[in-house]
Amino acid sequence: MVSTRFAGLARRGLSIMDSSMLARLGRTGSIIMRRLSLAGLHRTAAATVLAFILTCGAHAATEVELEPAGNDPDNINSLQRGARNFMNYCSGCHSAKYVRFNTLGRGLELSEDQLVENLMFNAEKTFETIQAAMPMNDAARWFGQPPPDMSLIARARGTDYVFNFIKGFYLDPDSPTGVDNRVLAGTSMPHVLWELQGYQTADYSIDENGTEHFEGFEQVTEGSLSAEEFDEFARDTVNFLEYISEPVRSTRRVLGVWVLMFLIVFWIIASMLKKQVWKDVT
Repeated sequence: MVSTRFAGLARRGLSIMDSSMLARLGRTGSIIMRRLSLAGLHRTAAATVLAFILTCGAHAATEVELEPAGNDPDNINSLQRGARNFMNYCSGCHSAKYVRFNTLGRGLELSEDQLVENLMFNAEKTFETIQAAMPMNDAARWFGQPPPDMSLIARARGTDYVFNFIKGFYLDPDSPTGVDNRVLAGTSMPHVLWELQGYQTADYSIDENGTEHFEGFEQVTEGSLSAEEFDEFARDTVNFLEYISEPVRSTRRVLGVWVLMFLIVFWIIASMLKKQVWKDVT
């Protein structure tokens, strides 16, 4: 009964632990598992507890100070640049399978010809969704897990998180890809924007308690964009990701204003009607 109840949770919990985390745990993880089992927990339930502990630790480790993205989802020009950035630099690995190209066309004020010529690199019809060019089975084998879909990433993580993730890659000789990320330590994603941003190193200081504190980045090689230009590139990309996470945002807000205006007018009329009906009642 216990194994049935916890099996699904264990699979979900253990699936979020990447290979690098398990490798670092090694003997420690085995000891924790054994002691939890000796304490009376079924092995599957013990795996769930261990996964929960590690997940909490992983989230705590990624609680870094984030620079505000400062994007504006109502800026059509920024959204168009962000769509260009995403399709040229991200869609090779990442999908956005909940967004159709014709939706982008309406929201970004693009004609069908502009969609086909500038954005639809791996699609034939405008009603198709944005699919990654890379086969997911191959991606999982190469990177340890398939790249996530980007449709809702801005709502799930927040625009500030995504903005700092794009900017947060730094050289790490111990990483299989040669880089790590300040926001998501141990990421399996390579630095695909190195030509634009260049390479940088992360400077950390250690206090008397042995805790590391991030001091900043130091540029090692220059990219084709300046720091300000790359910030704008990242901001436009994040802006587009926020837009596709809720394409009806602008329509919803306009409709909300009209609904509130209707309710106010209806309340005024209802109040006047109430006074007229009850005026003779003592």
